[in-house]
Order: sequence, then structure tokens, then C-alpha cells
Amino acid sequence: MTKIYLVRHAEAEGNLYRRIHGQYDSLVTDNGYRQIAALAHRFEGIHVDAVYSSDLFRTRTTAKAIYEQKGLTLTTRKSLREVSMGVWEDRTWGEVARTDAQQLAWFNTTDRRWKVEGGESFEEVRERVSGAIRQIAHNHPNETVAVVCHGTAIRNALAVFQGLSVEESAKLPHSDNTAVSLLEFDGDDVRIVFHDDASHLPEEISTFAKQRWWKQDTGSMADANMWFKPLDMEKESDFYRQCRGEAWLNIHGSWDNYDGDAFARDALEQWRYDHNSVICVMLGNQVAGVLQLDLRRDADKGVGYIPFVYMMPTFRKRGLGVQLIGQAVSVYRPLGRDYLRLRCAPDNLVAQRFYQRYGFHKVCKATGTRVPLDIMEKYIGFGE
Repeated sequence: MTKIYLVRHAEAEGNLYRRIHGQYDSLVTDNGYRQIAALAHRFEGIHVDAVYSSDLFRTRTTAKAIYEQKGLTLTTRKSLREVSMGVWEDRTWGEVARTDAQQLAWFNTTDRRWKVEGGESFEEVRERVSGAIRQIAHNHPNETVAVVCHGTAIRNALAVFQGLSVEESAKLPHSDNTAVSLLEFDGDDVRIVFHDDASHLPEEISTFAKQRWWKQDTGSMADANMWFKPLDMEKESDFYRQCRGEAWLNIHGSWDNYDGDAFARDALEQWRYDHNSVICVMLGNQVAGVLQLDLRRDADKGVGYIPFVYMMPTFRKRGLGVQLIGQAVSVYRPLGRDYLRLRCAPDNLVAQRFYQRYGFHKVCKATGTRVPLDIMEKYIGFGE
């Protein structure tokens, strides 16, 4: 009999930024590394003969929790990847809800009609992943193997092993990040000893503890998922000025040293260079904020510069701001930038805590500015 510990990867950028990351390669979050530490503790007393994972960064990084402490090497398999999401890859759930609502409804309810351009069907991912796991079990008779995989891939494989159809698999629960399932293979027979167990995670580091969508019987994405569109600086500059002014007054308490014309000129110049540089943040049909990027500044240093991050007052303190950071990552990473950089007032404690929570740290003080500002930076590269 062969034992397979089937493990979902730790929390990654897609989970945090509310973006669609199937086979898009994404980083593990800071909270994900805490989950990995908890997973390592869980496996301290478990004998493991071999460790496998998909070839994506988030699974390879999670697998370190097991193979490093056992003195083993990691074997990667492309066949263990998450379901391919095709043209949906790295788009926000909020955008897809607006542009492809029927397909999203089919995805959320595990309907066999779901299939997007360039992506897999549920039937295809079921066959691919369950076949890969069976092959691993066949290659390790009477051994114990850990396999680190992905949420939708695991859910579909478990459905196959239980003899469930695509439609019936919709009844299966979703798994938290680093949740563990145990399978026993005896020839062609498979027994699921337990599944989706995340008892090693304290509530404060559980991804599911911070989300609601997985509790929905329909599988509907109930969390607030934002989408982004260009802000036309030739037609909507008054709105931009309004946001800049409100942010300044909220942070500094007076109009001293404020130069709205200079801010607007900079934004217009950046927008003319690339219309995606000044972005309107949307939640449903409501305008929720502004994100401004400067695609040229510090590009030679591998930096993606962010001049302005703004949430309108009614949307603050709702856990939404991190999705703006996710949008900046989505723009800058394909351009080869390894860092995000921005400036933040040292006495803006709310913003300082927010940026530090999501991986930014102070690198120096800004010079030649109207008011004191810290330069803060976040690494978004794949250095290992």
C-alpha cells in the first residue's frame, strides 16, 4: 500500500490580490510563509520517502516545508499544475464577472460547460491530475509520498478518486491553503483517509478565515472583487484632482505645500505615455479609487514606481487596498521589474502599517520633496 499526502500550496498572490492564477506563476505571500512553517511542524513526525510538486513557484516553495527537513530532493511534474485558465490568467475576478459572467457562473458551480479560450475543461484537469497522482503512487510501491498541488486540481482529483462526476464534484468542499489530504493506494483501489485538513493552521494565518466565498453553497465569489480601467486624464482630470486633494488633506491636515497643478501635470504626462498609467479602481459599478503608475521612472533599476495609491473614504478599512498592489504587480512584472517602489509620509501611520503588512519596507528618506516622505520598496521577483 502506498500513502500519498496531497497538500495544497501556501497562500499566494492570487489568493491575496483576488486575481485568477491558474498556471500563472505567482509568489507566496508573507502569510503563506507562516503557513509553510506550520506545515513543516505538522510533518515533523511523519515519515516521507519522496516529495513531488508542480513546477510552479508556489508549490515548489511550499514543498520545502517537507523535503528540506527530510533531507530529500524535490521532483517536479508539469502534470501537477493547477487548471489552465487560458485568457483569464492574471485577470481579476471582478473583471471576469463583468465580461464573462456566464462562464464564471459555470466555473463557480463546477459545470462541465465551463471552458475559456486557451484553457482546460474540468474533464481535462480531472484526467491530467488524477493520472499524475496514480502514476506517482505506482512509482512508489509501499512508500509514503508527499505531493504538493493546487486547489482546483486537488478538488477535481479527489472527485475522481471518489467516483464522482463533474456535476457531483461541486458538492466537495474547497481546501484552505496548505490543507492536507491522505490517500491510500492498493493497486487500482484508492481510499481517502481524510481530506482538506488544515488543523495545523491557527485561525490568524488561515486564508479561509479571512474570506467568505468558499462558504457559499453555490461557490459564488462573494468577496469584494475589484476591476480596473484607464482614467482619461484629458476628460476626468477634475476627478483626479479631487482624489489628490482629499488624500493630501487627510494625511497632512492642511493645504500647506500642496500643488494640485503639479500633481495633475505629472499624471497627464504619464497617461499620455501609456493610458494604463492612471487607473480608475472600480467595485462593481462604483468608483472606489485611483492607482497611478510611472512606467519610466527608475525603470533602469528594475523598479516599478507608484506615485499615487488612493481609496475613496467609503471604501477604506475594508481589506480592499491590497488589490491595488496586485494590479501594480500585474503591470510591472511582465515589464521585468523586480521591485515596487512608492513614497509614504512617515506620520501616516495607517498607510505605513498597510504597506508593511504587505511586504514593503523603508529603504531611505526621500529628498527634495515638499513634505517629509519615506521611500518604501517591495520585492516582486522570483529570486530563489
